[in-house]
Amino acid sequence: MSLALRQSGVAGNVYANGKLPRSVPWLLLIGSWVALILIFALLNAGGSVKDFNVVAALFLGTVLFDVLIVVVSRIVEGGRKAVDRLITSLVVTAFVVAVLPLVSLLWTVLADGLARFDAAFFSYSMRGVISTGGGAVHALIGTLEITLFAALISVPIGLLTSIYLVEYGKGALAKGITFFVDVMTGIPSIVAGLFAYSLFALFLGPGARFGLVGSIALAVLMIPIVVRSTEEVLKIVPMELREASYALGVPKYLTILKIVLPTSLAGITTGVMLSIARVIGETAPLLVTAGFTTSMNYDLFSGPMMTLPVFAFTQYSQQGANPVPFVDRAWTAALVLILIVMVLNLLARFISRLFAPKLAR
Repeated sequence: MSLALRQSGVAGNVYANGKLPRSVPWLLLIGSWVALILIFALLNAGGSVKDFNVVAALFLGTVLFDVLIVVVSRIVEGGRKAVDRLITSLVVTAFVVAVLPLVSLLWTVLADGLARFDAAFFSYSMRGVISTGGGAVHALIGTLEITLFAALISVPIGLLTSIYLVEYGKGALAKGITFFVDVMTGIPSIVAGLFAYSLFALFLGPGARFGLVGSIALAVLMIPIVVRSTEEVLKIVPMELREASYALGVPKYLTILKIVLPTSLAGITTGVMLSIARVIGETAPLLVTAGFTTSMNYDLFSGPMMTLPVFAFTQYSQQGANPVPFVDRAWTAALVLILIVMVLNLLARFISRLFAPKLAR
């Protein structure tokens, strides 16, 4: 009986069976990160948050995890399983290395951008401000107006183009449209800005800089993204739905309006949101087309209009005798842009879940 108890005790011990529990690798990884973060925090004792190198701490913590998991696995599971653990840990290390630039970017923007992330930044413009103080409410309003108007231009054009390519397009015309959409996807943003500026300069003269020109430039960049994203979404709508509608005698245009578009609404909305997030941070085309100003301007059709990317650029490039307020405002503008893009991505995910087709179970 005692022998049976001893055998059951061994069987209940996962370590004695030569197998690590599933939680051990995660505990080793988290423990390695925490250990290296504490070491770096002790080395940085008395320093500022900006001096703390979180990227190096996470990278060295991952390397420490690679060593620990191989050693522990070799002791408990044997050499063959240790090699398998090593390969898995190297894959995790590759993923961490790929994500570290993003972590570094977010850490830097948060550390530097929170200095002016206050009520004044969102309620005052830069009119009459020489050094300290001021805000970016004029740039925030300009960014929202220009980007939304660009969406009003590009979304109908992009959606109708994708409908033509999927539902009607055949032959050389469809191939030509696809080719030029691919070309437009890769054009530099400054080319779109120069195109929009030249278009309006032909009619209004070389000094034509206002919000509408910036919206045209952003629309040129958005259209190919909208076309590509909506085209792929429309292609995955089951052909059986179209054929069932045709069998009932429904015309093709009504089938598209009543069947195809509602079915793909979630994917279309996601593509539109991602295209807006793609162009909302463009600086070069807006600097050429919309110009910059220190005052509030609500009119898209008259006068220069400031945007957040241009605001960050001008604050950093035109520093005064005391550069600290200018740099702080530039970092805060970058932080606000990142938050806007994050909100747009979360909104796209929410809309995608809300309007996704409900499948019967």
